Amino acid sequence: MITYDPKSWWGLIFKFHKSDTFRRLLPAMATVGVFSGGIAFVDRELWPEHLSSTTAVHSLLGFVISLLLVFRTNTAYERWWEGRKLWGSLVNTSRNLALKLNAYLRKGHPVRPALATQLGAYAATLKDHLRDANPPHKGPIRHAPNAVAAYLFAEIDGLYRRGDLTAEHVLMLNPDLSQLTEICGACERIKKTPIPYSYSLFIKKFVFAYIVSMPFVFVDSFGYWTALFTTFIFYVLGSLEIIAEEVENPFGTDANDLPTDDLAQTIAANVRDILVGNGAAPRA
Repeated sequence: MITYDPKSWWGLIFKFHKSDTFRRLLPAMATVGVFSGGIAFVDRELWPEHLSSTTAVHSLLGFVISLLLVFRTNTAYERWWEGRKLWGSLVNTSRNLALKLNAYLRKGHPVRPALATQLGAYAATLKDHLRDANPPHKGPIRHAPNAVAAYLFAEIDGLYRRGDLTAEHVLMLNPDLSQLTEICGACERIKKTPIPYSYSLFIKKFVFAYIVSMPFVFVDSFGYWTALFTTFIFYVLGSLEIIAEEVENPFGTDANDLPTDDLAQTIAANVRDILVGNGAAPRA
């Protein structure tokens, strides 16, 4: 995820990041510019005064396409924001588990480091799982986040059976342990349910038809300037679609995706500090 100063107007306007849509659309923009310039040349030099038409229909189509793109962008951002809330919940759940275990287990208990390691590893494992970067997990549970969660459940059960935790402690810990799997399932739902194919395809076709027909409509009024205007409008419409495609799956490594690497490191550091660091509370 890119960090930036939202108050730096001039810096943002004239900054071109490697993932900026201008760079990605540049070949297509050049094609649109050449095509529009060719239409203008035909109208001015080869077949003058034969491409005059009204802009009313195109204006109405522009309104429709703007509504579609606004809906597309809002839907994609909603998925991005839901993913951020889920990872915020993962941070809080991990901290709550660590704080409860820190209070319930005696200071210096030998299982503290292992619990801190596995609890911190859950976020990193989920991050790699959502990026399809997890190696095949060895063991009866192939699903990597579930394997880590199963270890935590088994360890808590073992502590209870050995008398290190009471039944009340286990009842307090179970909701947070279950919440880990709930968060994983919600993230998988976002990742594995993209925008319907037909809807995405229709928007792309609509933008293509709108841009290709634009020079024929505006060349009579703007002449060779039509190439510049058409290219700019294509840049705006194409950028909105590219941004929506990028943020609708917020768990990857694109520039605008969630900072899951940083969040996973924060969780691991927090739970280790609570369970193993100087913050360990003595057991009464």
